[in-house]
Amino acid sequence: MKPIHLLAAAAMLAPMQLAPALAQEAPAYLDDRSNPRQLIRSLYNAINRHEYGRAFSYFSNPPSPSFEDYEKGFADTESVELVTGLPAEDAGAGTVHYTLPVAIRSTSTSGESRVFSGCYTLKLSSPSAQTTPYTPLTVEEGELRPAEGELEDVLPTRCNNDEPEREADALLMQEAREAFVAIYGKECEVTEAEQEAPVHHQLTWRPSYASEDSPDEVAHLFRFFCYRGAYNEIHVYLMTNEATGTIRPLTFASPELDIEYEDDDSEKAATDIRIVGYQTENMLVNSDYDPQTMSIISHSKWRGLGDASSIGTWLFRQGQFSLVKYEVDPSYDGEIEPVTVLDYEQAP
Repeated sequence: MKPIHLLAAAAMLAPMQLAPALAQEAPAYLDDRSNPRQLIRSLYNAINRHEYGRAFSYFSNPPSPSFEDYEKGFADTESVELVTGLPAEDAGAGTVHYTLPVAIRSTSTSGESRVFSGCYTLKLSSPSAQTTPYTPLTVEEGELRPAEGELEDVLPTRCNNDEPEREADALLMQEAREAFVAIYGKECEVTEAEQEAPVHHQLTWRPSYASEDSPDEVAHLFRFFCYRGAYNEIHVYLMTNEATGTIRPLTFASPELDIEYEDDDSEKAATDIRIVGYQTENMLVNSDYDPQTMSIISHSKWRGLGDASSIGTWLFRQGQFSLVKYEVDPSYDGEIEPVTVLDYEQAP
């Protein structure tokens, strides 16, 4: 059967002579481009809120000949329910491409529901290599086919024939969730965290001791939401190793600083910033993993204005994350002027 374009699928519902569906309260606004799942959720959030201009903006390639045609395609669409699978990523040449399995149930204004399943492809150019105008994560295209059954049953396990079956990934995700609850159940807001799917990355590297014909090592990195403050979001990380079958929480080296201020006033310039030791942290603030550089970057705001903050970079090398750069702006002076106190980014 010929694939149905993903955007048109939700609108291709033949009207039936049924009582109109009762009006439902619009879902809370969601506009999140941080990872493939959140972007697709944001797309359908826009559709369900009938904010088609926002939905149209998530695409790098126009999904319809014109915005007017795109908007007309949803004239009979009341709502769309969405489930997503695990994204797969392919990084190279400064760009990461993702594929994301999806299944949707589209309900028309007349009350008819139909199910579709398929995949999206998404693209992110390296954020550190971009200037302006900046291009965030975008949707390139998507295709759906009509399906029969519950969404979870028709959700594809993979998007491309060269991708491995995702059943093992689903089991791995379950193991990671169980480990997260067991380890951080008392420290994190587990009830809320369980509602947010962890961000998952597959890391591949060649050990320094490996022979030419030995396979690469593979690990899976999971970032779990822990809790939110007034202006910071806290994350914890778990990592598995396919060779050993183990899963463990990650800890991160962090410098202990001794900071001296002019007139002992933290609102004035810092006169001296010294590293006096190192500690380990099991939680990072406002953090994310960059597959282009294989680094985790954390940006902790010391107050909402962001003029006082610290930024850490941990590079993945030989199966471990090592602290390679640390910047700090210790003065609550209204200016954003971070100072580099440690920099090993150029180390081999």
